[in-house]
Amino acid sequence: MPARFRFRLEPLLKLRESLEREALRHLARTISALRAVEARLAELETQRMQAFEGRRVQSGEVVDIELWRAIERFLVVVERHILATRQELTQAEALVQDARQALTRAHRAHLMLLRLKERRQEQHALEVQRQEYVQADELAVLRHRFRPAQAPSVSAP
Repeated sequence: MPARFRFRLEPLLKLRESLEREALRHLARTISALRAVEARLAELETQRMQAFEGRRVQSGEVVDIELWRAIERFLVVVERHILATRQELTQAEALVQDARQALTRAHRAHLMLLRLKERRQEQHALEVQRQEYVQADELAVLRHRFRPAQAPSVSAP
């Protein structure tokens, strides 16, 4: 019976597979963080637009200067928050890009070992097949050698 195939680097293959899964989870977390920053930026821009709309006064209405000043102060604060959030967004996009590259590297490393395992399995299968052919040939030779000699057939005229 031929020896069963055993890949010596199986623990390393499992490690690389787990590293790939961890890189995928990390990418998912960074994308989630990016989406949260994008949502916060959209909320701030909505607040800014609402504040702009709050400053509008119909013609003939009295302008409330204190409300106008409060809205202006609020707009200044919102603008600062928008700038800070845009910087966060840039950083989050860079983190997502880094996480994608890390996932690509981990995936390549995992696939490299997986392909090596497949090649070794094919080599093992070919070796087993070759051994089986040799054994079958040896059996055929042994059967032929030990077969009782048959008397030549005599044909009657």
